[in-house]
Amino acid sequence: MADEPQIESGEDHSGEILDIRFQKNPNQKLKYLEAEPKILGVTQIVLAVFYTSVIVVLYVNDMAMYSWTVSGIASMIMIIAGSLAIAAQNLHLPTLKACLGMQAVACSASVICIFMHFNVFHNTFHCWLAKEKSPQNTICIHLQTGFENYLALQMLVLAVLIALSATLAAYCCKVIQCCTPTPSVPVITVIRPPDPR
Repeated sequence: MADEPQIESGEDHSGEILDIRFQKNPNQKLKYLEAEPKILGVTQIVLAVFYTSVIVVLYVNDMAMYSWTVSGIASMIMIIAGSLAIAAQNLHLPTLKACLGMQAVACSASVICIFMHFNVFHNTFHCWLAKEKSPQNTICIHLQTGFENYLALQMLVLAVLIALSATLAAYCCKVIQCCTPTPSVPVITVIRPPDPR
């Protein structure tokens, strides 16, 4: 009964030839499936695991220049958000609301991490023998370039995670009625005049 369309105007239109009513779209929940949540959720989980492995590699090599606990918690939040995006495919309203909340939290966590990376990116180690042409200086320059590329890869992954979270949150918002009003579909009925016989 809850999935049946609800008619907003129930007035008696006797004597009229045309009846126009507006009813709520019964297939509104299916808008979430247009986002391909399974693919986006799996991608979000895989990128979060990759980001976690990069953090672990930096931490194990004593190169963690930012709080690895914040990044670790952020990556766990992203994994949970990706799992909820996959679970919300059953179109159960509380699961969709939980998915919306976790995607918003995951997006915020990714933004915080990317700002931490911008701070680290400018404070990376610099080669101290910049004016000398020596093998040590050449190695240092190559290491510095490699480390900057490594940090740029992390920032790219975080930017993709922000985009994934925002996309999934937008599609959750299309379904949940508290975010947007449910669109009404016009139903036009032609009423045939009674037979004169």
